[in-house]
Formats: sequence, C-alpha cells, structure tokens
Amino acid sequence: MAVGTLAGGLCPAAENPLPMAPAEDDISIDEKRVYAGSAGRTDAYVATGTGVVRVSLSADKIGAFDMVARDPARDVAVLPREDGAADLVVAATPDGLAVAAVGDDPEFALADERGAVAVGSPGAAKSAGDGAGALLVAREDGAIERVEFETGGTAVASTARLGTVSDPRAVDGGLVAAADGVFRVVDGEDTDAEIAAVGLDDARDVSGTGMPLAATGSGLYWLGNGWMTVREGAADAVAADGDGHATAVVDGDLLVHSDADGEWGEETWAVADLPVDEAAVALGYGPGVSVAVTGAGTLCVDAGDGWRHQVVGVRDVEGVALAVVE
Repeated sequence: MAVGTLAGGLCPAAENPLPMAPAEDDISIDEKRVYAGSAGRTDAYVATGTGVVRVSLSADKIGAFDMVARDPARDVAVLPREDGAADLVVAATPDGLAVAAVGDDPEFALADERGAVAVGSPGAAKSAGDGAGALLVAREDGAIERVEFETGGTAVASTARLGTVSDPRAVDGGLVAAADGVFRVVDGEDTDAEIAAVGLDDARDVSGTGMPLAATGSGLYWLGNGWMTVREGAADAVAADGDGHATAVVDGDLLVHSDADGEWGEETWAVADLPVDEAAVALGYGPGVSVAVTGAGTLCVDAGDGWRHQVVGVRDVEGVALAVVE
C-alpha cells in the first residue's frame, strides 16, 4: 500500500560506574577495554532522563558501562570526523547541545544554550561552513538547524536554520520526524538548504541511512512509489545501517529486516525475540552490530549470532548511538 506522495523526489562528566546488574550472558572483562579477537571496541551511548550512559561492546560481548553525563538527555548522535580528530558524541538536552570527544574519558560540555529535542546525521545537505562536520538538530521551538562544529574541536562553528516543524521528534540522514509528518532537507542550486514536507502524519522516528524509513502512529513505512506500508500499528522507533539491515518497533514488537536483494516489503521483515520480556524503545547500528535498548534499561546487542543482553540500570531511555573506539 502506498501512502502519500513525495515533493521533489527523494534519493534512496567524571566517570561514575553504575552497579553491574547480573545478566544470563554477563561476562568478565576489563573495566575500560573490550577485546574479542579482531572485533575491536564500539561504545554505545544511551540517552536517558538521568543522563548519558556509555556501554562498551566488542561484537556481541557487552562490557563495562558507566554514566558519563548526569544531565537529562533527549537524544544522542555520533559525528564522525575526517580531520584526524576524535569523533564527537552529541547529546540533545533541555539546556542545549552537550558535546564530548569519543574516547576512554569523554567530558561533556554545553556547546550552545538552546534546548534541543533531537540530533542526527544531516544527510547530503550542503555545508554552510568549512566542512569540519555537522549534525541536524531539532530545537524545542520546532526549529530545524544544521549545526557545524569546529575542525578538531567541540565548539559550534556555525548554525544554519533550515525551517520549522510542529513538535519535532527525531532526525536522521536528512529526514525529520514531526507531529505534522516527515520532512527532508533539500539543497537548492542557488539557495541555502531548507526543509520540505514529504508526507505522512504523526511521524515518531525516521531513518535516512540507505532506504528512507518512517515510524508513525499508524504504521511503519518505506519509500517506494510514495510511502509504502510495511506494517500497520503504532510504530515508535526505526533504525538502519545503510546496507540492507534495519530494525523497527511496531505495537511493541521488534521487527528485523535483512534483505540483500533490495526488497523492503512486509514479507522481508520478521518479528525478533529479545532475550528479555521488555519492549525496545531505542535502536541503533554500529559496525557489524545491531543494538536495541528497552524502556526498562536493558541493552541488547546482536552481531549475527543472536541477541545478548545486559541490564544497565537506567530508565526513561530516549535514544542510542554507537561510536567506534578502536
């Protein structure tokens, strides 16, 4: 089923360790570093109502976790850097954007003082500055901005306002989810980037990495000849890795997509069973891993051999983002 039409087209703080709650697949590893052959280490940053929790991963092995920021966070994203500097982790908070360099001891500091509700990758929208790296930010007042950071640093270099939406909920890959639908960032040949409505209503989450996907109050959609229905129901979260893998939460069920042939219809999605009887509320991808965090504060990770999990002892989970450390 196709829904709607698209306008203009769219191309496809100090460390404070939390108590280690037991899990059936808990493992003993070094407090800071996680090793699993050549898998390397990836850190998952979880945005919660009490702060940002970092969880160390190596493939599907879950290691140490700690609270690295103690102010409420509404969303979190990782900004890869191409200038040789450490990647940035950026949290959207009621006080503004809190930014830290990815590493063993991230130190978050406010980069601005305007409340933000969501943050994510900006897609292919043109840079307004020197190309040092930017993120798409949704503010409390509905403003959608492209925020660029200084080369090699954590300070804001420039901010460009792209437009305004009603009650923004999520941003990713140049897409914006809002109460009044899905929007995309568009570049004009002779004008600055702006946002344009591209259909649907009550959008709660979006993924613009690879195939555009949207989670709305009425269902999960993928972009085909217009927005095509994957599954009807209340869809609250969606994420993808840009390589044919995706996850979504619809009516409390975790749906998993993996189709290398490029098909995205209902038949290419299947319900997955997490190792805990809890509903996922935040989804993310890292190199070779899929992560789902439940509302009860359990982080689940799958590297292709099934889900492993760890209770991380936080509630009010709002988002998750993964950063490659080594």
